[in-house]
Amino acid sequence: MRQIVLDTETTGLEPEVGHRIIEIGGVEVINRKLTGRHFHKYINPERDIDDGAFEVHGISRAFLQDKPVFTEIWEELVAFIKGAELIIHNASFDVSFLDYELRKINGAPKTAQICTVTDSLALARAKHPGQKNNLDALCRRYQVDNSQRQLHGALLDAEILADVFLLMTGGQTQLFGVADDSQRANSGGTQDHQRRAAEQDGLAVIAAGAAELEAHEAFLDLLAEQSGTAPIWRQPA
Repeated sequence: MRQIVLDTETTGLEPEVGHRIIEIGGVEVINRKLTGRHFHKYINPERDIDDGAFEVHGISRAFLQDKPVFTEIWEELVAFIKGAELIIHNASFDVSFLDYELRKINGAPKTAQICTVTDSLALARAKHPGQKNNLDALCRRYQVDNSQRQLHGALLDAEILADVFLLMTGGQTQLFGVADDSQRANSGGTQDHQRRAAEQDGLAVIAAGAAELEAHEAFLDLLAEQSGTAPIWRQPA
């Protein structure tokens, strides 16, 4: 399964009144693994950038003056996303801008004609109803590092969204291989034996502190939330 996690930055909020795309970033995921392939272009919009949009992404018209216009990059973009499932946060916004740009080009297809689209914001709202589900909130919820995200940027946001999406849709996985029933039943005794052996050998046995235990419980809560079931550590033997 080939997916492209994609994001755009624009001159404003409404393509219907002539706002344009100024940056496109996308990263490739195949069979739930990032491949390292990406698409990234800055685009000259041939128009001014709204002050509110500039405050969000910090991209100026002066910076974009020597960048290609959309008609010069659209074929490369279409080749990159063709046949894939696009993963976009608040997809209707980005797709409306993509289709606005493509409509200006004779013979160019609409987005829906070359790929499918999944809205990760809709998925997040279904999974976490009544909670904040913007990208920053999801990063906090899934413990994804977004410390470099001082301003919005299409490629950086696509990379961050890819991490969030894979965690949000992945569920619980086996961390240490599959243990049979006898191994699980004997795990407590084995740990006690190892602890006693360590004490006999003169090794220090350091118990977890209150903060460490609290962090461990928080991690188990996260596993339970992602998988929809209690982790094996909390299941009865």
